[in-house]
Amino acid sequence: MASSSSSAVALYHQLKTAEPFFLLAGPNVIESEEHVFKMARHLKAICARVGVPLVFKSSFDKANRTSSASFRGPGLEQGLSVLEKVKAAYDLPIVTDVHESWQCEQVGRVADVVQIPAFLCRQTDLLTSAARTGRVVNIKKGQFCGASVMANSAEKVRQAGNERVMVCERGSMFGYNDLIVDPRNLEWMREANCPVVADVTHALQQPAGRKLEGGGVASGGIRELIPCVARTAVAVGVDGIFMEVHDDPLKAPVDGPTQWPLRHLEELLNELVAIARVSKGKRPFQIDLTPFAED
Repeated sequence: MASSSSSAVALYHQLKTAEPFFLLAGPNVIESEEHVFKMARHLKAICARVGVPLVFKSSFDKANRTSSASFRGPGLEQGLSVLEKVKAAYDLPIVTDVHESWQCEQVGRVADVVQIPAFLCRQTDLLTSAARTGRVVNIKKGQFCGASVMANSAEKVRQAGNERVMVCERGSMFGYNDLIVDPRNLEWMREANCPVVADVTHALQQPAGRKLEGGGVASGGIRELIPCVARTAVAVGVDGIFMEVHDDPLKAPVDGPTQWPLRHLEELLNELVAIARVSKGKRPFQIDLTPFAED
């Protein structure tokens, strides 16, 4: 446990001090061991060339799919086994999400970052269980929450004895089937006193907004606006970017409309790094309200 704790401290320090930002990225869900290995290999190479720290992301279970017939992933045991192999093969830290308190201990043995899904960001028992793993905890802001809620969620993790917490913006509900990204949240979430991450792919979901042939609905999305949201986030000065990436988005079994094409990742990251380096968004603007005096 001591070695796990020390590695978590080191990773959290790396993420907090990353310049210009760190990246949490990977395919939405584990489709196969072969696919995850392929994505990890490419993502590591791209991030090394761009100079951005990478935490590899993929989910072992998508428990909140729109339809019960939808693909959810390989499950806890098989999924963690795949992620553990990826971690060892490519020497990459891993982030994956939990949905139940009882999953946290087992997930914490493999994942370096335990992620709390947006729908569950206020679930005290889940936050506490995630905190007790000793790992970094990334809490996604609920689509239904104001930014101020995240300070309370982060504090629940700290009260459980874990200072290694991050908060993540992923859009706010706008009507029934759409989300908007309010850049003010990226500023206000800093009140949680921890790194702020922008999820630039889920933020463009259109929940249950796509009708299927033969009946039923699925989530849609606006992939073409991912660069827009990402540019805004790094200009504001976020500490990290969360982005789901796929080599064949049109065939992705989960959230295909909001996964960024692997072939365009390096181009986009290079642009984001350039924007972040000229922005002073990480430093509050010192506004002088004294009367302006003519020279």
